[in-house]
Amino acid sequence: MEFKLLALDLDGTLTNSKKEITPHTRETLIRAQQEKGVKIILASGRPTYGVAPLANALGLDKFGGYILAYNGGEIIDWRTREIMYKNLLDHDVLPYLYECAKKNGFAIVTYENEYVLTEKPDDEYVLKEALLNIMKIKKVDNFLEAVKHPIAKCLIVGEPARLARLEAEMREHLKDRMGVFRSEPYFLELVPKGIDKARSLSVLLDELGLKREELMAAGDGFNDLSMVKFAGMGVAMANAQDVVKENADFITLSNEEDGVAHAVEKFILS
Repeated sequence: MEFKLLALDLDGTLTNSKKEITPHTRETLIRAQQEKGVKIILASGRPTYGVAPLANALGLDKFGGYILAYNGGEIIDWRTREIMYKNLLDHDVLPYLYECAKKNGFAIVTYENEYVLTEKPDDEYVLKEALLNIMKIKKVDNFLEAVKHPIAKCLIVGEPARLARLEAEMREHLKDRMGVFRSEPYFLELVPKGIDKARSLSVLLDELGLKREELMAAGDGFNDLSMVKFAGMGVAMANAQDVVKENADFITLSNEEDGVAHAVEKFILS
């Protein structure tokens, strides 16, 4: 089967520990687009603004590729900037999310354009999120009053062991209304019900008239599991969670060893 689409997670997959795409991986992905006509999808939990620099670095605006942001809450055609799919949080649930964060002393954040909005701009995990996405932090006096615009997700951040307990509590309370999961031990993602990377990729495939067998997907984290299982060729990084490796068709090198380039050379460029 010839792969026409390549879906890539970012952190721990496409980028190394410095959150950079290495020159070799970039060159390999440019070749896949130029020589094979492969369309790249950058599939991340990051907001769109945090994915955009990597999309531009890989020429998705030139070759025609897609950003799948917020773990699948939004799909954008990066050449035309058309929003092809969007799933938003119900504002009615925000007071509960806010209270959960507040009673545990955690910070809660969401996004507006190039800003991370929070009441706790100096929190170490808020600073991590802003640095990861190359976004500015905007301090708000009252989170609930500040968030009147449509949003695709919230993030509660904090010490991993305590956050794990809150995750279990919130998941039980919100199981019929929202997705609740951690993308990192210290990041608790709060997204609309049913949002995951595989479901959004399915929407995109339908839009493009392509089959899942024509999709290759690579990832490392729990939130990549659905797309690794869904794709015609599911690739796990050597540094991936064990459950991702167990469900992959192929285990490539780590994100420190150009693992994405290795898989692309083997299955797309060979």
